[in-house]
Amino acid sequence: MNHEIEDERERRERRRRLMAERKRRSRRLKLIYACIRKFGPYAAGLVAAIVLVCVGVSLSGNKAGNVQAGQESGAYEETAQGGTASIEEGALMEADAAMEESQSAEEGAPMEGSSSKTAQTQEAEDTKEAYSANVTAQTAQLGADIDSSYAILIDLDTGNVLAQKQAEARINPASMTKVLTVLVAAEHVENLDDTFTITLNETDYSYVNDCSSVGFAENEVVTVRDLFYGTILPSGGDAAAGLAAYVAGSREAFVELMNEKLAQLGLSDTAHMTNCVGLYDEDHYCTVYDMAMIMEAALDNELCREVLSAHTYTTSSTPQHPEGITISNWFLRRIEDKDTGGEVICGKTGYVVQSGSCAASYGRDVNGREYVCVTADAGSSWKCIYDHVALYKEASGT
Repeated sequence: MNHEIEDERERRERRRRLMAERKRRSRRLKLIYACIRKFGPYAAGLVAAIVLVCVGVSLSGNKAGNVQAGQESGAYEETAQGGTASIEEGALMEADAAMEESQSAEEGAPMEGSSSKTAQTQEAEDTKEAYSANVTAQTAQLGADIDSSYAILIDLDTGNVLAQKQAEARINPASMTKVLTVLVAAEHVENLDDTFTITLNETDYSYVNDCSSVGFAENEVVTVRDLFYGTILPSGGDAAAGLAAYVAGSREAFVELMNEKLAQLGLSDTAHMTNCVGLYDEDHYCTVYDMAMIMEAALDNELCREVLSAHTYTTSSTPQHPEGITISNWFLRRIEDKDTGGEVICGKTGYVVQSGSCAASYGRDVNGREYVCVTADAGSSWKCIYDHVALYKEASGT
């Protein structure tokens, strides 16, 4: 048991370091783009001077190509039109500091032709988190080998996309939306033992929209913890609506927080939410890539990770349900005995007619490598599960 705890700590520490490195890379690129926007025609020379002085790197060509970062012995490799350069950690930090100083010198200067933004949106963008994945020459393009019309599999250890299928196409995320719901709620909740009274607003919302539900009764007093588990395990619309009301006072106000979180994650150009449960709406959309980034962010939140990994849970005892309500994550229970080359640890499914059967999951192979998988538009819940099984098994090489 002690060895298992130590292994888990090592995995989390390794993931923490990888995420920190990816955040530094994203921050570096953001500063470069900021310089280009602010300094206009002088940006190329300014950025080149900063790079040359701070890290001694020469870039080939006049235009920067796609920038991809990888980790090898503590160094990064950046590509610009075929030219590559390995930059050590200390030099990167100096370059970051120099670029940030240059940006600060012009802080507050208006950008010509820029449109105004709300303070909340600007704040979300200013505190943007760096979750990203890189398509490489080795990324497999999936076809009829899986039933789902949309898919992505990401190696969390490298940040590379291992396989994809229409990963940037717009989909309706259905109840995968609830991964974002619990992530936003987890960042605003302080006491899981606090209580919430279920009202007709929650029960009717779930019933009228034909949502899955936990089965809470009107006037039932449940814990906030019950709402978290109820939102994910049975995909309870009553629990999700209650969680939104508890956190923000109303579902509408909570949706605003969801879209602010998308902006913070850097996904607001391709993702937008109109409700907290995943009901179909033309303006409720994302890509499977976006959902993978949301899942990554949720995995880094201890409460979300705990809820998303639970196979069963029994809600607290109430007069309406003296023995509580036992709920299950059927995706995890159905996939747990399948040969994936490892273990699928977290998962959230979804279904509306317009999206077919979909799921977002997190797994680990027998060697400890970690993956996030998202699929959408499978012909049935079982076909969705077997697509995840096939992708994980292929990644593990077993």
